[in-house]
Amino acid sequence: MVKIGIIGGSGLDDPKILKGAKEIEVNTPYGKPSSALTIGKIGNIGVVILARHGKKHTIYPSGVNFQANIHALKEQGCTHILVSSAAGSLKEEIKPGDFVFVDQFIDRTTKRKSTFYEKDHVCHIPMAEPFCTESRKLLAESAKELSIPYHEKGTVVTIEGPRFSTKAESNLWRQWNCDVINMSTVPECVLAREAGLCYAAVVMSTDYDVWHETEKSVDIAMVLETFKKNAERVIKLFLKTIPKIKDNPDCKCRQDIKTAVIS
Repeated sequence: MVKIGIIGGSGLDDPKILKGAKEIEVNTPYGKPSSALTIGKIGNIGVVILARHGKKHTIYPSGVNFQANIHALKEQGCTHILVSSAAGSLKEEIKPGDFVFVDQFIDRTTKRKSTFYEKDHVCHIPMAEPFCTESRKLLAESAKELSIPYHEKGTVVTIEGPRFSTKAESNLWRQWNCDVINMSTVPECVLAREAGLCYAAVVMSTDYDVWHETEKSVDIAMVLETFKKNAERVIKLFLKTIPKIKDNPDCKCRQDIKTAVIS
């Protein structure tokens, strides 16, 4: 049975959107998740919403307990995770306001726990295709139906943060052919794969980072303004996509962990 976890889904815990919405506090072997969980239904599908940076956005990127967040959603019976994330565009054609359904990442983080298997067992999880292909396809289909400007694929580089990039760094990511830059995708998607969950990300371009010579360099005011404008479209996108998601236990996202652990 399909159950959807949503991370960073601001506004989706509105009782008018989520039927039978209620909040629950949970704990995990990895500590407490970033926020209380809001549970309810969209249509006939169970949904669990978690605020990545806390309900009042008080947790900085490297302070997010990614292990606890993913474990909490897994314990609630989630089979899929859909997430939203603000990002800087590294390419002219990805305009502020565009959505990117990323299919690859480059990890530039250094301080985060990126596995559930820290002792007794070692897990070498395959990561050639880190995002759920079927979920990405459905998101793109829904975006097209809603006339939301989108890009079907792209590479996100995830940096440690919380600072933004220098111009030299921003131009390096462009030389690497990255499409967008954020501070949240890794290790979130890696842990989701270890948990056997289908994970897909809606990466929202909010600015042109700092590489663009004719645009104002990114600052937090710019990010928040564009993010606020995008929030309603993300909600519409998730509401359109969630009823389309089917249960597929044979999906590679859910099968890889079965052969990845060395006992």
